Amino acid sequence: MNQLLQLQTLLITDPPPPSFLDPNLAAVKLISATAARSNPRHAALIFSVLPDPNLVAWNSLLKALADNHLYSITLSNFNSLLLLRPHLLPDEFTFTSVLKSCAALISVADGEASHAFIISHGIGSNLFVANSLVDMYFKFGRVEDARKLFDEMTIKDVVSLNTVISGCSSYGDVKGARQLFDGMSERSLVTWSAMIAGHAKAGDTGAARNLFDEMPQRNVVCWNAMISGYAQNERFSDCLKLFRAMLLQSGSVQPNAATLVSVLSACAHLGALDLGKWIHRYIDRKCIELNLFLGNALADMYAKCGCIQEARKVFDGMREKDVISWSIIISGLAMFGHSDEATSAFHEMLQRGTVPNEITFMGILSACTHSGSVDAGLEYFRLMREEFFISPKVEHYGCMVDLLSRAGRLQEAESMITSMEVQPNVIVWGALLGGCRTYGDIERGEVVVRRILELDSEHSGSYVYLATVYASMGRLEEAAQCRLKMRKQKVTKTPGCSWIEVDYSVHEFFMGDRSHPQTNEIYAMIAELRKKMRLAGYVPNISVVSQSIDEEEKEDAVSMHSEKLALAFGLINLKKGEIIRIVKNLRVCNDCHGAFKVISSIEGRKIILRDRSRFHQFKEGFCSCKDYW
Repeated sequence: MNQLLQLQTLLITDPPPPSFLDPNLAAVKLISATAARSNPRHAALIFSVLPDPNLVAWNSLLKALADNHLYSITLSNFNSLLLLRPHLLPDEFTFTSVLKSCAALISVADGEASHAFIISHGIGSNLFVANSLVDMYFKFGRVEDARKLFDEMTIKDVVSLNTVISGCSSYGDVKGARQLFDGMSERSLVTWSAMIAGHAKAGDTGAARNLFDEMPQRNVVCWNAMISGYAQNERFSDCLKLFRAMLLQSGSVQPNAATLVSVLSACAHLGALDLGKWIHRYIDRKCIELNLFLGNALADMYAKCGCIQEARKVFDGMREKDVISWSIIISGLAMFGHSDEATSAFHEMLQRGTVPNEITFMGILSACTHSGSVDAGLEYFRLMREEFFISPKVEHYGCMVDLLSRAGRLQEAESMITSMEVQPNVIVWGALLGGCRTYGDIERGEVVVRRILELDSEHSGSYVYLATVYASMGRLEEAAQCRLKMRKQKVTKTPGCSWIEVDYSVHEFFMGDRSHPQTNEIYAMIAELRKKMRLAGYVPNISVVSQSIDEEEKEDAVSMHSEKLALAFGLINLKKGEIIRIVKNLRVCNDCHGAFKVISSIEGRKIILRDRSRFHQFKEGFCSCKDYW
């Protein structure tokens, strides 16, 4: 290393005469050496002292810049070459760096100009140039152009095939990619990984897994393709199972940052806090750099697992933060109902110069919704449109309609829907329907139901709402007709599903589930809890049951909701004093919410439930949401 520095200094301060040493040759060696050490500035400095750099020297500089991701500077220097040295004609080595930079920057104009030059100077048949062109057009999203270039290539190598298979897979042409893949006599691990990722992106995780299982060997990229494929398709339990299988493999394959980002995403969705904490310790133990993506994934996991303080600790320790980082914290605080802290974080973000995006505003609007801060929500909604010029999406309108509806301002909520810049969907109308249910506005509710059924004739919530309303008014015949219509149209409710983690394993429960190995113990615990709750004066809220059955059957039905089964399992398997953490895919019903408050008191346990809307922390008979959810 010292000799290298001495040679650099000698070349810069006292270039030797051509008879002793060719300056271009020496410079090329030094540029390559410094570029390999990720020091492109030094490489540019060496190049700058050359009195008359030749094409090899120019190519070395362009490669040094492109290899160090300085793509804009690469193209700028290429333009300087064309202007300052018109007698030096770029060759295949020049264009491998230039096309790589065009692809990375999605610089279509520069890419097309380079392609025209390549054709006019007859170097398009070069394998490296052709591969770079194919890759560039895929990066531009021009799949047909890329595929045409590939088909016209007279010579193809494994890089060519990998490039086109990866490109076709990425843009949904899995069939075309698979035909090429099946025709290959030899397949690299890159090719296998590209096909696995392609099938997963198309939603066919079964085909992806079959390929994964067929592989003769696997590296970390192959494992990542399948693990991330499961996470992207919301098969989170399978994602965690495969990750465990990866850890049990003997050999040199170890999880990297990309693996952990996918697994942390699965942990966040399932509430698998113990495994998430293990991954955090693994990151520290293996000295894995907490880059922006991994830091965001870790903070998001803690926030969605109910550990907002730990999420903030990770956030505060990140050297680099982007708008996603801030959005994670703001949304996490919102889900806990900490609206003041969410607001403070939002304004701190603005003070630090980070511009909010649509996700950030979803977080801050949710904070207002969970705290009932209507005026503040309306002001942030105005701010989003008028000061940050973000057009509200249907999700933002849904949040605002929910905010107004919860506060009983149903006319304003309906007016907002009719003035929406985008087409209202079932979720937006459903938010208003929730307000009608809460405030007993039956006339408006019936109108809203008709609107919903126009958009989705199989919307179960609307039928259930009408059946429940009619039954409560004594209009039993109309209630029965609603249920009959549901059966005729085969309308089914989205099944409630709850997850709970015990000993690093996530257990899944559905309503009335009897598939779990501890089913007998779980239902015995449910029966015991019902007795204790009755003695404590709790009366089940059977109004949430729309079926035409007697009261005792309705009580049995609400006792078997998925979150109650998960809670019973937690009480059996978690030590006294341990927090019971449950995640549910739907909003918690009134009966379960009330039951959890009572159970937290009679069992002396802290229970944290994350439903589709927010976190509920039950302790000593109270909930952190203050019965506002």
